Amino acid sequence: MTSHIIIKLHDSVYFRVRMICKSLVASCPWTVLLLLVLALLPYVATAATKANGDQAYQRGNYQVAIADYRSLLKKGVSADLYYNLGNAYYRTDSLAQAILCYERAYELAPGDDDIRFNLQFARSKTIDKITPESEMFFVTWYRGLVNFTGVDQWAKTALVAIFLALILVLVYLFSSSLLRRKVAFFSAIVLLVVFLAANLFAYQQKQTFEHSAGAIVMASSVNVKKTPVANSSDAFVLHEGTRVEITDRSIKGWVGIHLADGRDGWMNPRALEEI
Repeated sequence: MTSHIIIKLHDSVYFRVRMICKSLVASCPWTVLLLLVLALLPYVATAATKANGDQAYQRGNYQVAIADYRSLLKKGVSADLYYNLGNAYYRTDSLAQAILCYERAYELAPGDDDIRFNLQFARSKTIDKITPESEMFFVTWYRGLVNFTGVDQWAKTALVAIFLALILVLVYLFSSSLLRRKVAFFSAIVLLVVFLAANLFAYQQKQTFEHSAGAIVMASSVNVKKTPVANSSDAFVLHEGTRVEITDRSIKGWVGIHLADGRDGWMNPRALEEI
C-alpha cells in the first residue's frame, strides 16, 4: 500500500510541475526565451572570442589573436588556448613567451604530440643549448609512461577500468560456465591493476604540477651569479627562453636556480616568469 501511495504522490508532483512549466511557457514565452539566451550567452561569447582569435591568427593578425587568447585565459585555462597563444607569440618572434605558453600547455596535456613537438622546436631556437644530465633508462621510461596522457585522461581510464572490472566480477559470481568465470576473474585482476596504475599516474602528475618550480628566462640575457650578492662573480649567462628550476626563494631580490645540465646559480627573479 505504501509503495502505491508514494508512486501516486510522485506522479502528482510531476504532473503539477509539468503544468506549471507549460503555463509559464504559454503565458510568458518571451521571458522563457530571454532566460535561455542569458544562460547560454557566456558559452556563446566564449566560442565567439575563440573563433575570433583563430580567424585573426589565420589572417596573420597575430597581435589581435594574442589579445583574444589572453582574454579567454583569464576566464579559465586550457591546453588548447595556451598552445594557440604560443603559436601566435612564435609568429611575432616572441620566443620566450611562446616557450612559456607551450610549457603551460604541456603541463596540462603532456600526452599531446603537437604541443610536445612545438615545445621542442621552440627550445631548439634558443641560444642556450642545455643537455640534461643522464639518468637510468627505466626512470626515463617510467616518466614517459606517466606523461603518456594528462590527468583527466588517466582519471577517465581509471573509471572505465573499475566499471568493467565490476561487470566482470558479476560475471565471475553468476556465470555457470567455468571458462567464463576464469576469463572474468583474471580480466578483472588486470583491470584492477590498470585502475590502480591510472590513479597513481594521475596523482603523480598532479603532484608534479602543483609543486612545479619551473620558470622561463624572459630577459634577452641575464648574468647568473655564484652567490646572491650583486658584486659576486658570474657563474654563467642565460638567454631568453631557457628553462630553469627555482630551488631557493629565501633571499629577497634573488632566487636560486638549477639547470637540467646540473649547473646552479643565483639570479634576479624579475628576469623570470614561472610556468
